[in-house]
Amino acid sequence: MIPYGRQSISEADIEAVVEVLRSDFLTQGPQVPAFEEALAKCVGADFAVAVNSATSALHIACLALELGPGDWLWTSPNSFVASSNCALYCGAQVDFVDIDPQTYNLCPQALKSKLKDAKKHGRLPKVVVPVHFAGQSCDMESISALAKEFGFRILEDASHAIGATWHKHKVGSCFYSDMTVFSFHPVKIITTAEGGCVTTNDPKLARHLTELRSHGITRKTALMTRCEEGDWYYEQQKLGYNYRLTELQAALGLSQLGRLQEFIQGRHNIAAKYDSALKDLPLVLPWQQQDSYSAFHLYVVQIIDTAPLDRRMLFDKMRAEGISVNVHYIPIHTQPYYINLGFKHNEFPIAEKYYHHTLSLPIYPDLSMADQDFVISCLKKALAK
Repeated sequence: MIPYGRQSISEADIEAVVEVLRSDFLTQGPQVPAFEEALAKCVGADFAVAVNSATSALHIACLALELGPGDWLWTSPNSFVASSNCALYCGAQVDFVDIDPQTYNLCPQALKSKLKDAKKHGRLPKVVVPVHFAGQSCDMESISALAKEFGFRILEDASHAIGATWHKHKVGSCFYSDMTVFSFHPVKIITTAEGGCVTTNDPKLARHLTELRSHGITRKTALMTRCEEGDWYYEQQKLGYNYRLTELQAALGLSQLGRLQEFIQGRHNIAAKYDSALKDLPLVLPWQQQDSYSAFHLYVVQIIDTAPLDRRMLFDKMRAEGISVNVHYIPIHTQPYYINLGFKHNEFPIAEKYYHHTLSLPIYPDLSMADQDFVISCLKKALAK
């Protein structure tokens, strides 16, 4: 089976993990700080705080922004459920903003319209989470301008987008935002097996994040409320969690980070080949916004209404050929849990229309030319008139 995405593990990656296994530290050693320093430098941020998943990263980022009961978080319906669940973990309420029909990202025009209406009713969001879908950045310049006008904080969900840029600013630099979250799940651009991180330029937010990922504990004397009793002493100053990344994961991530540009270039090569080979098929191919550079985590196409097969039929045919195409994403607000919260079908029609036509094709650095040719051949055969 040809998967839609998978990790690329080198001998150097394996050696990096084995070296940690032979060391004195499997957790809370030198590899995590080294990984964080490299990440921050890579994306141009002052701080990076590594955790055990992007979901954990979203959760503690919301807590660091003091999101809580009575507050609202807005995000895109075209995302994995973690992008909105993080608000619910904090006791806050969630709403969504429909997507742009070309980029499939949160639409700045829809956001502006919704903000104007929310201001009239006293329901402005405290936090907005733009999701950089498929590796392409949202229009962060427009969203940042709206944040200044309407007074909300910005938490970028860049789970798909390490290595991407917007107007020459690296995603993760937080040039337009308070914080950015990355994912290092095996199908993402780089992997730590499971893992994530938060980047920020705010030292206070970085300190909060560091404490929240480890039970709310500090060992820094300057931050303690009473005199240090000895080298063993620590203080729990807030309610935190065990969201730490292990040394094994950090070592893998540090090794993977060294191949980031190689991975991104490989994805761009695959995308370019799809663009050329599929241009005459009844498909809408990914549209790339000017002045942005995508990480191409996903290569999504939409099957147009006049195609000889609908999405379900094409999905089944490709799977029958041993090609594990996928669908990203089921709109969050249509999930049963969110329906029970009061959301309804057709509330965000552009996201729902996109969902009913979309298909994710295989794209990952180790996808061979022969396998990609096979994917293209099967698509052409299935969509032949």
